[in-house]
Amino acid sequence: MVNKSLTWLFTLIFALWLVLPVFAQEGSAKEESKETPAQEKAEAKHKKMSSKEARVEGVITRSNKDDSSLTVRQGSTRAQTIVRYDGSTQWTSQEHGKSANPISASDVQDNDRVICTGHYDDKGEFHATLISKRLTQH
Repeated sequence: MVNKSLTWLFTLIFALWLVLPVFAQEGSAKEESKETPAQEKAEAKHKKMSSKEARVEGVITRSNKDDSSLTVRQGSTRAQTIVRYDGSTQWTSQEHGKSANPISASDVQDNDRVICTGHYDDKGEFHATLISKRLTQH
């Protein structure tokens, strides 16, 4: 009787020893599935933010026509953003409260105040769809 009980106990322990790694792997797979939606959500948020329209406003400190870019210093923070443009970018000049006038890229120079609207790409670079040169009232 004791011999049979020990045999059953040994068999049960041996069976649990074989099955336990399967449960551990199943648990880690569930953990991975919990992480995957969070990662997907973060990636979707990044994509949404990169496609969302953004705005950069400030004074042009450098313009590079060869690279099709403007470096814009924003406000009192002295933060600088590189604004990229291409052939599809619209250029305007506008005085506060008045209608916008179309201009060309050559009409915008260093020390001009601009408002740029566009979006950030996956690399974090700002691409302008509209660059508006702001005219001051004299």
